[in-house]
Amino acid sequence: MKKLLFLILLSPYGVFAQTTQPVDKVPLHTFTIKNFKTEGGITLPEVHIIYGTYGHLNAAHDNAILLPSHYMADRHGYEWLIGPGKALDTSKLFLVTTELFGNGNSSSPSNTPEPFHGPRFPVMRIRDNVEAVHHLLIEDLKITHLKAIIGFSMGAQQAFQWAVSYPQFADRIVATSGTAKTYPHGFVRLEGQIAALTADAAFENGDYKTQPVKGIEAFSMVWAGWLYSQEWWRKELWRATEAPGTTFEKMLDNYRHNFIPGADANNLILQMHTWELHDIGATPGFNGDVERALRSIKVPFLYMPSETDLYFPIGDATYESGFMPNVTFKPIPSLWGHTAGAGGNPADDKFLNENIGQFINQ
Repeated sequence: MKKLLFLILLSPYGVFAQTTQPVDKVPLHTFTIKNFKTEGGITLPEVHIIYGTYGHLNAAHDNAILLPSHYMADRHGYEWLIGPGKALDTSKLFLVTTELFGNGNSSSPSNTPEPFHGPRFPVMRIRDNVEAVHHLLIEDLKITHLKAIIGFSMGAQQAFQWAVSYPQFADRIVATSGTAKTYPHGFVRLEGQIAALTADAAFENGDYKTQPVKGIEAFSMVWAGWLYSQEWWRKELWRATEAPGTTFEKMLDNYRHNFIPGADANNLILQMHTWELHDIGATPGFNGDVERALRSIKVPFLYMPSETDLYFPIGDATYESGFMPNVTFKPIPSLWGHTAGAGGNPADDKFLNENIGQFINQ
């Protein structure tokens, strides 16, 4: 099997279209916050945020771009945008790639000691992640303003939250394959994936002695069914990334057994809960009104849903864009479903890099 398929499957290690070696060694950094109070009211004695950096921060500290990670991704998750001929030139820009709580590197159910280990780790919201990264930027990197924030999927959720919570912190914001709120259909999908995972008797309410492998395999198959468009499957576009002669059954088996190798079940569930609860309308001051929160976004905003995304349907994105006063709404014309928002194939990669590069340099 070609390397590309593995990277399509293994979202923590390079997102969907990453076909080359990392463009940089990406120094790994850790930022610690003591007594971190979550939006849910739980105070953790300390939390850790893992992040990577590309390029160099200039003397004026005004060339920084934030790239917040997506579901179970690490600091390499945006390399489809970075490097020669791409939208983000590290000879001019300083890029910060932060890792979400629950990915297994930043504070997570799997790496936090009792009394918050495993299923006792508190649910983290997108706002919790944004607040933590706000501390990181100001206190650790001495960055008080960003040139841009660019987010894919759960990174797009964070981009929307930044636009509402800190409306003047960035000059421009980009969101691909992600919405300002998780609507009920998305919640149902995620609950289906959680149900598949937790049905494994080995799960033991999160206090498993070994990973619930059968549950994780069931979760992976539910996830895979939503990842691409129906037409992508009908046209067998998966063959573009597979070794010649690979059968459909073999390809599907790879999804079942290798979707996110080494992932911890409680981490997978924690980030799904984070995804479910995302709602910019729940930001303090908006009383649950997502439309009013969208109207509050004044920063130039490039909104790029995938035309065939089943996770974040284009209808939801179209609805949201109607309330945004300074939005450039540019759907990605693709059959690659959710993955189109991370350059899931050469055409999508080109479309994203050209449009994002032009937008952030206006």
